[in-house]
Amino acid sequence: MRTRGKVACTFVVTDALSARDLRPYLRNCARTDDERVRKWRWIVAALVLFAVMGGSAFVIAWRNSGSRPVSFDEARRRYESTSSTVLAAPSALRPPAGIYVYRGSGTEHLDKPPKSQNQGPGMPATVTYRADGCWVFRLDYSTGHWQSWTYCARNGGLDEVGGQTFERWDFVVFSVDSTSTFTCPSSVTIRSGMLPGDTWTQTCTGTSSAVKGEVTTSGPMTYLGTETLTIGGSRVPAYHFKQLRTLTGAQTGTQENDVWFAKSNGMPLRNDHHNVVKSDSPIGRVTYTETGTFTLQSLKPRS
Repeated sequence: MRTRGKVACTFVVTDALSARDLRPYLRNCARTDDERVRKWRWIVAALVLFAVMGGSAFVIAWRNSGSRPVSFDEARRRYESTSSTVLAAPSALRPPAGIYVYRGSGTEHLDKPPKSQNQGPGMPATVTYRADGCWVFRLDYSTGHWQSWTYCARNGGLDEVGGQTFERWDFVVFSVDSTSTFTCPSSVTIRSGMLPGDTWTQTCTGTSSAVKGEVTTSGPMTYLGTETLTIGGSRVPAYHFKQLRTLTGAQTGTQENDVWFAKSNGMPLRNDHHNVVKSDSPIGRVTYTETGTFTLQSLKPRS
């Protein structure tokens, strides 16, 4: 797409978020024919107007706007409305279908416009079956963020074959939604016959509705050994892995995760994660940082 002029928008919004703070962003936005940049210029204009008219009320709204925990009833209604009619019994490396409860905490942060939102403490999750025998694990970090992983039992192990991530950011006068969809041609999660210290490479590729182009995530998956976790008062043997991935392409960054899966059926038991993702935007390079943890509360799904 051809454009006239240069995009040069810089947001460094301070905690005060005053009109004086916001006016320079309009001056820094050079004219362009790109639709997305024109949209951002109008968004900045709206922020200035609200800051001028609302003053401290706008500051309070900015700080308080955002996500909240997803309730179990909300997860149950979604599960009942979207759950597949595929009937199958649980098996090795395929946990029972249903709704599960996780507890955890976390923070997500954008550097510009500076904005944060929390994860948890309650995080409902669902397991659904596909017609091909694979299963989908979806976790709701909050009303503004969910993620799903699709797993298939193969060759005595478990492969991650794809997934999705949804995020919504509320900026008071507007909100931004994005959905990322990935497929994984080579992403073994649990390997048959693995020994502590064994390492293999995982690779996934995908796109985001918020960014043009393709993203590749790739890096080592290392099996650290078997550990015992306490889940709902029961001692559960678990596989412990260290997962490191690097993002290249339309987005760049790193992902560092410690993950635990139940030896009996592959159910995700615990996840400690730290992700940093950088993306180009009409307002410059935006850095997203996420740090959090979640742990399963019971091996049995709730009804």
